[in-house]
Amino acid sequence: MVETATAVRTRTPLTSNQKRGFFAAYGGWTLDGMDAFIYALVLVPALTELLPASGIAATPVNIGFYGSVLFAMFLLGWGLSMVWGPIGDRIGRVRALMLTILAYSLFTFLCGMVTNIWQLAVLRVLCGIGLGGEQPIGSTFVAEELPEDRRKMAAGVLHTGYYMGFLLASIANYYIGATYGWRWMFFFGGLPALFITFIRWGVKESRLWDEQFGSGAKKARPKMSEAFGTLFTGKYKSRTTIMSMIYTVSIIGQWAGSIYVPTAITQLALRSGMMPPDAARLASRGAMVLAIGTVIGCLLAPILAERFGRRKAMGMFMTLLCVMTAVSFGYVFYLPVDALQTFFICVFFLGLAGANFAMYTLWLPEQFDTSCRASGMGFISSIGRFVGVGMIFLIAAGVNFFGSIGTPIALTSIIIFLGLFLLPFAAETKGQPLPR
Repeated sequence: MVETATAVRTRTPLTSNQKRGFFAAYGGWTLDGMDAFIYALVLVPALTELLPASGIAATPVNIGFYGSVLFAMFLLGWGLSMVWGPIGDRIGRVRALMLTILAYSLFTFLCGMVTNIWQLAVLRVLCGIGLGGEQPIGSTFVAEELPEDRRKMAAGVLHTGYYMGFLLASIANYYIGATYGWRWMFFFGGLPALFITFIRWGVKESRLWDEQFGSGAKKARPKMSEAFGTLFTGKYKSRTTIMSMIYTVSIIGQWAGSIYVPTAITQLALRSGMMPPDAARLASRGAMVLAIGTVIGCLLAPILAERFGRRKAMGMFMTLLCVMTAVSFGYVFYLPVDALQTFFICVFFLGLAGANFAMYTLWLPEQFDTSCRASGMGFISSIGRFVGVGMIFLIAAGVNFFGSIGTPIALTSIIIFLGLFLLPFAAETKGQPLPR
C-alpha cells in the first residue's frame, strides 16, 4: 500500500502581539474614518449656523463654497501630516501612532466649541495634521508585524476600518447629530483619545522595526532627514514619484466622489421638500450605504491584487470610480424625478470604487524597506493632498459658476480617467515579499 502525502496549506498562527497590534491599528483606522466623516455629515447644519455668525449669508451656494474651502483646509493639514512618516521611522510605529490619535482627537473635540467659520478653518488644518498621520503609520505597523501569508489580506481588512468609521459616524449623526445638534458630533469625535491607553499598554513595537532598530539591535535608528531623503535617491525616486501621482488622482476622486455624498443627498432631500432633520437622517443613511459598498470593495481588493496584480486591480477600481462620479453627479443629481432613489444606487458603487485606497495599504509597503517605509507611505499619502487643496478650490469656484455641486464634481472624472495612464509605469510587486 502506497501512501500519498497531501500538502495542507495552513496559515501562520498569530502571536498575541500581532492580534492586539492589528486590533489597535484597525481601531485607529475606524476612529480615523469616523473623525474624518463627521465634518462631511454636519457640514450643512454647522455652516448654516456659523456663516451668519461670521457675517456671511447661509445660502446654498455659500454653504457649498465655504464647505469646499474647509475641506481644502483639512486637506492642507493632511498634506502637512507627512512629517509623521520620518517620526515613525525614528521613534517607532507604536509611539507615533499614539501621538497621531491624540492630536486629531483633541482638535476634533475643540471643533465643537467654535463660534465662527474662521476658528473652524484653523482647527480643521490641525485635525488634518493628526488624522493624516494615523493611516500610514498604522498600515506600516501591520505590514511589518504580521507574517507574510497574512499581511496581504490583512491590508484589505485593515482598510475596512476607515469606512466602518464612516458607518459609526453615520449612526452617531442619526441619533446624536439630528437630535442634539452638530456640536455634539464633534464632541463625540474626541473620544478616540481614550483608545491611546490600549495602544500604550497592550501593543509592542512592530517585528521588523524592532529587529533592526529596537533596543537590542545593532543598527542605529535612521535620522528623520535620512529616512525622508532616501525616498529621492536612485533606488526609490521613480517609485516615489509615480505612486505620488497615482495617489493624487485617488485623492481627487475620493474627495469629489465620496466626501460630497452627504451634502448632495441633503440638497436633494431639501429640494424634494423634506424638513432639515429628516434630510440629515437621510444623509446618514446614504453614508451608511457608501460605507457598506467600500467595505465590500476593501475585502475584494487583496483578492483582485493577488489574482490580477496590483496595477490591474487598481485600474479596475479607478475605472469604476471614473464612471460612477460622472454618472452620479453629472446626470443623476440633476434628474427632475426619482433623483434620490437613483442617487442612492450610485452611492453604493461609489463606495465600492472608493476601495482603491485599500490597494495602497497593500501595495505601498511592498515598495520600501523598513528604514524608510513609514516615510514613503507618509509622503505619498500626503503630497497629493496639496494638489487636492487646489482641486477643492476649483470645485468651489465651479459651484459658484454652475450654481450647484453636481457639474464641478462630475468634471473630476476627467482627472481620474487620465490617471489610468499612469498605472503602467508603477512597480508591480505581486509575488514579492515585503522588503526588509
